Order: sequence, then C-alpha cells, then structure tokens
Amino acid sequence: MTRPTPHPVDQLLPVRQLLTYGLQHVLVLYAGAVAVPLILGSALGLSHAQIVLLINANLLTSGIATLVQTLGFWKFGARLPLVQACSFIALAPMIMIGKEYGLAQVFGAVIAAGAITIALAPVFSRLLRFFPPVVIGSLITIIGISLMPAAAIWLGGGNPGAADFGAPANLLLGLATVAITLVVYARFSGFIGNLAVLIGLLLGSLLAAACGMTDFSRVGEAAWFELSAPMAFGVPQFSLTPILIMTLAMLVIMAETTGNCLAIGQLTGRTIDARTLGNAFRADGLSTVIGGLFNSFPYNAFTQNTGLIALSQVKSRFVVAAAGGIMVAMGLFPKLGALIAAVPTPVLGGGAIVMFGMTTVAGIQELSRVRFEGTRNAIVVAVSVSVGVLPMSFPALFAHAHGALKLVLESGIFLGAITAIVLNLLLNGRERSEPHAQGAADLAD
Repeated sequence: MTRPTPHPVDQLLPVRQLLTYGLQHVLVLYAGAVAVPLILGSALGLSHAQIVLLINANLLTSGIATLVQTLGFWKFGARLPLVQACSFIALAPMIMIGKEYGLAQVFGAVIAAGAITIALAPVFSRLLRFFPPVVIGSLITIIGISLMPAAAIWLGGGNPGAADFGAPANLLLGLATVAITLVVYARFSGFIGNLAVLIGLLLGSLLAAACGMTDFSRVGEAAWFELSAPMAFGVPQFSLTPILIMTLAMLVIMAETTGNCLAIGQLTGRTIDARTLGNAFRADGLSTVIGGLFNSFPYNAFTQNTGLIALSQVKSRFVVAAAGGIMVAMGLFPKLGALIAAVPTPVLGGGAIVMFGMTTVAGIQELSRVRFEGTRNAIVVAVSVSVGVLPMSFPALFAHAHGALKLVLESGIFLGAITAIVLNLLLNGRERSEPHAQGAADLAD
C-alpha cells in the first residue's frame, strides 16, 4: 500500500539537507537575533561579560523556542516553519523598565507577560475571521516593505553612526552578494538552487575576507562551552506596572504573529485556522516564560525568514527545527556562534535585499487574487499599506507619543493590520468579509 505524500510543511528531508537549509536560516536571522541583547545591555550599562551572557542565553532560548513552534507538543506550537527569536517590539519597553525598575523587574515582567499570553491565546485566535484576503495581502505587503530599512542598515555596514557607514566598499560587497545569489538562483535548480542565499552569504564572506573586511578574532576569544545558568541576574521580581507594559508589548507581538502565520500559510499552502493561531500564541507565551527564566526576552516569529522560504521554496518545518537545533548549539558552544557572527553585515544586507523583496512579492500575489472592480478593496489596501509604512518611512513622526501609545504607533505591522481590519469592516461590511475569509482558507488548501 502506497503511503500518502506528506504536505510540504511536514516533509522530512535527508539529514544533509536539513542541516544545510537550517544553517541558511540561521545565517539570515543571526544579526537580528543578537541585536536585542546587544542594544538592551548597552542601554542599561551592563558589562561586556554580562552582554555576552545575554547573547548566549538568547541564542539558546531562541533555539528552544523555534523547536517548540515548529515541532510542537499538545496545544503549543503552530507546527509551521516559523523561526523564533527575540522580538524588537519589546525592546523599548524593556529598556524603559530596566532603567526605572532594574533588570530583575525586566525578567519578572517578561515571565508574567508570557504566562498572560498563554491564557489569552484562545481569545485572540478567534479573531481570524477579521482577516480576509484583502487584509492578509495588505499585511504581508507591509511586512515585506517594513523589513527594508533593516536590509539598508546591514548593507551600509550595520552601524549608521559609524564613520564608514555606507562606504563604497560596503555597498559593493553587498551588491556582489546580491549578484552571486541571483546567478545561483537563475542557473541552478533543485538542492543547489534552493541554497542560493547560503551560497551568496558564504561566497560574499570569502570575498570580504580576501579584501580584509572580515574579523575572525572573536572566534579565538570565545569559549568552547558555556551554559547560561537560569536567573543569572538574580531572582526575577514582579510589579504591576512593568507587567502591564510588557503585556501590551505581547499583545502587539500576537498581532505580528498572526501576520507571520498567515504569510507562511500562503507561502506553504497550509490552511491557517483558529487552532493553529492559538497554538502559535501559546508557543510565543511559553517561549517568553522560558526566556525570562534563562536571562532572555519575549519571542515571536522572525519575519526575515519568510522571504527565505519564498525564495528557496523549501517549506519543511523540520528544516526550521534544524535551525533551532543549530541555535541551541550556538548558545552552548560560543565559538560556533562567533564563527557565524563573522559574516559581514554588508553581505547579510545583500542577501536581505533579495529575501525581503520576496516577502513583498508574496503580499502582492495575495492581493492579485482580490477582486477590486466594483468593490472598495482598493481604498482598503491603499490606506492600510500607507499607514503601515509610516513608522518605517519616518520614525520621528511619532516622537511626541509616550508609553503605551508609542509602543503601538511604532509597530507598522500592528498599525497596518488594525487599519486594514477596520476599513474592511466599515467599507465592505461583515457580510462581505466573511466569505472572503473562507476564500483565503480555500486558497491555502
């Protein structure tokens, strides 16, 4: 009797492919994954040793969080190819809490907010009916566009304040990486073609090394093995105000998780229902609780890797689980993390241009299935995408906002999603949006 062919999301690839494709995901996310502990540690005046501890803890728990989200157990985990890492949404609130209350209160708020997220998961999962194709397409498009500033920063060298930021050498190195990636993608198919981004990053790094633009000194300085002890900064402390602030951040994170799940669902052909979203939210909450206990931070799906799936067409969740295993190893063996960190940021920027653009294309493809003639869908897309890119296009626009309002306004994905949902309900009405939502499920089958 012939076994039924598994869905591409559930396809278990050979070990060599799992590890190679998984490494490709890790290289894509690494710079963003370590940015949160670096920025937070610097803002709170932590020592170099303490910041290194935060980075190692972050890599370890990011790997655990990715394994929970991809493999899943009971009601935890979407069982989708979602890479988990520290959320930038929570960065500003954590800095604010850390400066006002101390680092122990940061970890206490993270743990409590994670637990609250688990409790709220069933409630938020029922909001899926408000995401018909016109909303989904707008949201995925916003996600792709909002990633481009990160690509630009990496392309310029990683630090906009540095004297050599945007230097011709950085730009040429990034463009060379783009060219290599495109050549491999266009000239090869199958296994090699799917590794276009990884090959581009590796050859770009070799080119940087030949030009003296790669620093491997930290590989020798890093320890061979190091295990971050839980609660290394003291027993977490709990206070109402920090918990409320962090819970608001987690609400925004759940909105972004919804967008990321819907984007991955469209790319992989997997139907996203309320149960899937609820499991994804619970995994976010559980990973956040684990993060708080092990000196790390709130987690959500990393949007950067969505473009890689669109480009490579490798949809297996086990590939991303392999990436999670690699991150666990990086957290336990700092030399491995230091080696991957040696990939120059302009090289990452070159790869990001291709991948983030593919995310935007996925949004455009979804919008192409939306009927615009004789409907008000055009104005829904126009306004929601415009509002969604405002925080990215000119961040100073919301400089006078403070506290909770600032947290909401700084998330373009959250703003765009709310705008698209509200406009769709006002202009199209519930009676028209619900059939579209069913249509989205049909498209994903």
